[in-house]
Amino acid sequence: MEGEFWLGLKKIHELTYSKKYELVILMDDWEGYRAVARYSRFSVAGPEENYTLKSVGNYSGTAGDSLSFQVGMKFSTLDVDNDTHEDGACAVMYQGAWWYAVCHQSNLNGAYMRGTVPDFAIMMCWKSFKGYYYGLKTSRMMIRAIK
Repeated sequence: MEGEFWLGLKKIHELTYSKKYELVILMDDWEGYRAVARYSRFSVAGPEENYTLKSVGNYSGTAGDSLSFQVGMKFSTLDVDNDTHEDGACAVMYQGAWWYAVCHQSNLNGAYMRGTVPDFAIMMCWKSFKGYYYGLKTSRMMIRAIK
């Protein structure tokens, strides 16, 4: 599969609530380095819970854990503010829909920006890999059923 593709929260919920799934995230920087974040038990709640990130399980990999912070958070979009930030909508401030708290340690739906940028965390970023001032070249979230 090439290009941008989002499976959709409804489908992700249906899959991750019917069986146990792991999540693997691949991230590439602009210098050719790839980092991996693997989570042992990924699940997303349904629409009645605003697609809350229910579980990620245990972390392993080379990217560092920048997703566990968001467990328990509802999915926020530009027009639906489900975060816990009191002074604004994280999805608007950080230019993309995601599981925001106050606000994030990862944002794989942020603006597409190349490498080091002056703006704080508005781009596709993963804090524990390249920090808040670095726009990733690519990210890929993949789920796989586990036994």
